[in-house]
Amino acid sequence: MGELKGLSLFANVGIAEAYFEDLGIDICVANEIDIDRARFYQEIYKNTNMICGDITVDTIRDTIVKESIKQNVDFIIATPPCQGMSEAGLRLEFDPRNQLISYAIDVIKRIKPKFVLLENVPKQLTTKIQYGDKIVLIPEYIKSELGNDYNFNKEDLVMAKDYGVPQLRERNIFLLVRKDQPYVWEFPEKQQEITLKEAIGDLPPVDPYLREGLTETLTRFPQYEEKRIKALAVSKWHYPPTHSWKQVEWMMHTPSGKSAIYNEKFYPQKADGTPVKAHHNHYRRLKWDMPCRTITQNNGVISSLACVHPGKPYKDDNGEVIYSDARVLTIYELLIVMSLPLNWPIPEWAKETFIRKVIGEGIPSRLVREIMKALLVQI
Repeated sequence: MGELKGLSLFANVGIAEAYFEDLGIDICVANEIDIDRARFYQEIYKNTNMICGDITVDTIRDTIVKESIKQNVDFIIATPPCQGMSEAGLRLEFDPRNQLISYAIDVIKRIKPKFVLLENVPKQLTTKIQYGDKIVLIPEYIKSELGNDYNFNKEDLVMAKDYGVPQLRERNIFLLVRKDQPYVWEFPEKQQEITLKEAIGDLPPVDPYLREGLTETLTRFPQYEEKRIKALAVSKWHYPPTHSWKQVEWMMHTPSGKSAIYNEKFYPQKADGTPVKAHHNHYRRLKWDMPCRTITQNNGVISSLACVHPGKPYKDDNGEVIYSDARVLTIYELLIVMSLPLNWPIPEWAKETFIRKVIGEGIPSRLVREIMKALLVQI
């Protein structure tokens, strides 16, 4: 495989790039607006010139372009923020974040790389932005700006689950090849799905740590410490998430694949017993027999979208069937369902909430690897 020199825009912490070095892709330059994400990225990818700053600022954008041209960049990966379009977000019309694609297009037009990968949520296909004095769909805008110089892939919707990633995660990805290049870049052949049971089913079980304190945790879960030690023997990232007892109790009575809002007794409720209003995918356990649901940035909260461990049934002291692992996925389990390398060097200073957020906003690493391989085998 040949080597590509790349630029990563809206780089987050470099989740998409996790396998690039193995493929012979050298990300020479990267840009990220958030200081902590830029620092995280730089600690993992020490040889990359990380330009921390706002791409909408002309001087920052000029620096990105200048450094990329200096480094002979021939590949750009751009993953603009999706929160303005995501199904999990508010989806406000003309959210300013949706306009960020225009700055990526400006950089692409000035650098003129051979190859471009543009990624976002499927909703991008039906999202409109301001383009001059017109209102146009984002795909129309992209193709009107780059269509003269680049060929686009025919199919642009892809599911991570089809490429060895144990997670559904549908994405809209445009693959661009400059018209003077003799290559056709399309998604590779689909691979067999990996279920959550196959991915994490053999990991040691983990009881949650209760916000009410260690004494309460040990009272509710006498084997908590024993399980914690066994889990940490697998990885330092396979440690107990922290939750309140009331939410844990609701989930202990919730079967795999079901939401606690449908429980007859142990359902999400306020102090006075009033049911909590929730979406049918809130307080929901994942299913063992299918890939993980899409991981979101709020994956550490039980009440978020389908992020609770599937659990396994067992009988309590009263003979009632309840379910184990009444908690969200551990960070180690997130690494697996995001197809990140299990030895990915997460900086020690990064806090759990931050790690969970950046993982939830990333592109599954193996999905990007397989898409890039489809190009690299031709070069």
